[in-house]
Amino acid sequence: MLNEWFPNVKWETMWEATIETLYMTSISVIATFIIGALLGLLLFLTSKGNIWENAVVNKIIAAFVNVFRSIPFIILIVLLIPFTTFLVGTMIGEDAALPALIIGAAPFYARMVEIGLREIDKGVIEAAKSMGAKTSTIIWKVLLPESMPALVSGITVTAIALVGYTAMAGAIGAGGLGNLAYLEGFQRTRPDVTLVATIIILIIVFIIQFIGDFITSKLDKR
Repeated sequence: MLNEWFPNVKWETMWEATIETLYMTSISVIATFIIGALLGLLLFLTSKGNIWENAVVNKIIAAFVNVFRSIPFIILIVLLIPFTTFLVGTMIGEDAALPALIIGAAPFYARMVEIGLREIDKGVIEAAKSMGAKTSTIIWKVLLPESMPALVSGITVTAIALVGYTAMAGAIGAGGLGNLAYLEGFQRTRPDVTLVATIIILIIVFIIQFIGDFITSKLDKR
């Protein structure tokens, strides 16, 4: 039945492309969560009135975040080709897409982390300080737990954006469903291949959104 509806679709190839997309997305989401959380924490802690208040450091980090957050992803991939080639040894394949995916998404997520931290009741932080809590204790016992629903919600949005980024990366040879949809579907005029690849991408997005919403609802104490 499926072969009649989608005569040009090679299901084994489609499955391989799906695995490549999931690989790129999962690795980049993990790296983005770690790097973005660190950048977001630094943005928050070095801002005015906070523990590590430092205008110079804050402006440097903010400039880095704003620059890379503002560059369109397809242009960022091209700009990072020399760096990617040096780091990975090639500009083709799913591994070659990872540096651009992480550098493109981490600053975006960092701003979400900063916003989540700013929503924490200042009284909670002040109470921890008054009890003599160290900075590390405040970070691990107050800031991160209190902002966790916002952090999970933010990484969910970022993960969905990364699925879209992998599709764009596929257009220039990074592999995955985007690559398959473009090369096998669009360029060879096989709309059924493009359609199936798009449906699978949508399914991945829906699953990510469902998982993110479920975890956020469990963590939200309000």
